[in-house]
Amino acid sequence: MAADAYAHCAVLSRDQWAWEFLRRNPDYQRDYQAFITIWRALEADYGAPPRRDFSKWKQDPRAYGPLPGDAELTAPASELCTVDDDRVLLECWMGAKWGFYKFPLDPGRTTPPNPDELSWRPPPPASRIDEAYRLEISFDLSLPLPPQLDAAKFRLIGRASELRRRGLAAPLTVANQRVRWTRMLQLLDGTASPDAENAGLLHEAQAMADHGYLDILRLAEGGAEAA
Repeated sequence: MAADAYAHCAVLSRDQWAWEFLRRNPDYQRDYQAFITIWRALEADYGAPPRRDFSKWKQDPRAYGPLPGDAELTAPASELCTVDDDRVLLECWMGAKWGFYKFPLDPGRTTPPNPDELSWRPPPPASRIDEAYRLEISFDLSLPLPPQLDAAKFRLIGRASELRRRGLAAPLTVANQRVRWTRMLQLLDGTASPDAENAGLLHEAQAMADHGYLDILRLAEGGAEAA
């Protein structure tokens, strides 16, 4: 894959970056192939819009998740597309499993999806915080809060400046992670060879494809850094 294949990375939005990592997830690729095979079989039997016979479609057990061999989801019912008997439509099951709304996208596509094609669900809370970015601040609720809040803000700004002096991006944004993420994609695609210098980056890239892409959705789009 030529370097030009990554030229589009210069203009990817936050949501599109998350997709670039998800589509490289081998488990998502397998799920999509299983899903689209079932979907096409259903369309062959019951038609595609606008001629789909949905009354027969929804009576077919293939139209509901989970995929064969997979497990039921634990997401709240309000986040799933259920029918009268609480079964989850297969396309919604896919979205709930992988964190998006809309119809599941083909991981083999090379053009970034637009907002009409991909909409992400709110990401779950972060499971951990990198210790380099952790700053614990305590408050004394027996004292007035405004001066304590001002002091906390001063500490936060100072810590962010300290991290930047150490060469760490603070805060992380799409703009200041773009080059790093592009390198990760190249490692995942095998167009860049892992060596002693970037072996750790390959591990990060694999973690990013394995649900770490949801962390991207917490970042700011722009490149402005805290003062």
